[in-house]
Amino acid sequence: MEDSVEIILQDGSSRFSHPTQDKPVVTAASGAVLIGLYGLWTVFALPGFRKVPKSLKVPYLPSSRTQTRNVLKLLRSRSGCLADLGSGDGRLVFAASSLGFQCTGFEINSILIGYARVRALWMGVPTSTARFVNKDFWKTNLSGYKNVTVFLAPGVMEVLARKLMEELADDSRVIACRFPFPDWPVAASEGHGLDRAWAYDMATVRRLARQPPIAC
Repeated sequence: MEDSVEIILQDGSSRFSHPTQDKPVVTAASGAVLIGLYGLWTVFALPGFRKVPKSLKVPYLPSSRTQTRNVLKLLRSRSGCLADLGSGDGRLVFAASSLGFQCTGFEINSILIGYARVRALWMGVPTSTARFVNKDFWKTNLSGYKNVTVFLAPGVMEVLARKLMEELADDSRVIACRFPFPDWPVAASEGHGLDRAWAYDMATVRRLARQPPIAC
């Protein structure tokens, strides 16, 4: 993806280096937009991408307020430790910690980690309820968490499902935003469209996974 952005920028630069006389404002504005998009990419997405295998790369995309509220609804009656995989700017961690969860946000982008930590200090949120670690969750054992939230790309959900099946306890709940686990039975869901979230209880997931396939 980094290469594709470079190509777009180079292509755009060649086009905008010879502005036409009739549309100089449009040409300049288009060039500024391309440069701005590339700047956002290098600051917020690129640092983390370089640390992850290509097959597991997921771009940063913040959850909406509606999506965050849907996740919190699915966490009702739950408690304990929560892991947010790919926590970004920390918005879901802050929301869940306000409900009493002991939250850990896993994020490999150092810029986003720094932003979330500064925001936590500014809001007066103690690290005992919301902490952010610059760590690859793919290489971390998640067995100590009873609640896991994810907002990742569809292409990695199957791989993540195998990891969570190996590590999480039966009383754990997993909540997926926007993109569900393809083969897991859904315990509950909230919202519609891009803001939809699904909840999965690991005891049910494992029980159905052990059942033999139904013969045709």
